Amino acid sequence: KEAGRANGFGGGCPGGRSMVVNSEMCCFCFDVLYCHLYGYQPPRSPRFTNDPYPLFVTWKIGRDKRLRGCIGTFSAMNLHSGLREYTLTSALKDSRFPPMTREELPRLFCSVSLLTNFEDVGDYLEWEVGVHGIRIEFINEKGSKRTATYLPEVAKEQGWDHIQTIDSLLRKGGYKAPISSDFRKTIKLTRYRSEKMTLSYSEYLAHRQHHHYQN
Repeated sequence: KEAGRANGFGGGCPGGRSMVVNSEMCCFCFDVLYCHLYGYQPPRSPRFTNDPYPLFVTWKIGRDKRLRGCIGTFSAMNLHSGLREYTLTSALKDSRFPPMTREELPRLFCSVSLLTNFEDVGDYLEWEVGVHGIRIEFINEKGSKRTATYLPEVAKEQGWDHIQTIDSLLRKGGYKAPISSDFRKTIKLTRYRSEKMTLSYSEYLAHRQHHHYQN
């Protein structure tokens, strides 16, 4: 689970290659959620690529774009089935929030993040705020292995430096003991990047209307 920021049609693309993520993916997520909330048949398979990617679906709501749900997977999933699954999982099963209702639809923003460029790094500080997402693995005070992640935009959005981000992630992952410099050095950290697209509900409706007239 993680908070992404709805910040327009953003998304970096390392190496200058063309982006895979596109607005049609966000439209598909809205289609899936709309059909579920209104009891319609699920939408047909979309036309965009069905290549496998690790992915996150983020919902925000209202003018202040408050987080409403965000869940994803680090396992590569074919995009058609992955977006179907995580659209509903993030909207209905994020334990931080009650299940989404149809009354909320008009105020929603949907973001799709495709995760790329995973790198295991030896130093927990070896990542760049605003560029990399990070996933940490650590042993908690009870001896259990735990993990937690923040998408690339989170630390920048919150105004955190490296230490603040790591400490927040540890708390998010359930670590309750005091956090020392020595403990931080035991963390296993993976950094990654993401391609991100965000669409509001009104943009979704306009996109669908335009698409309908084209067909």
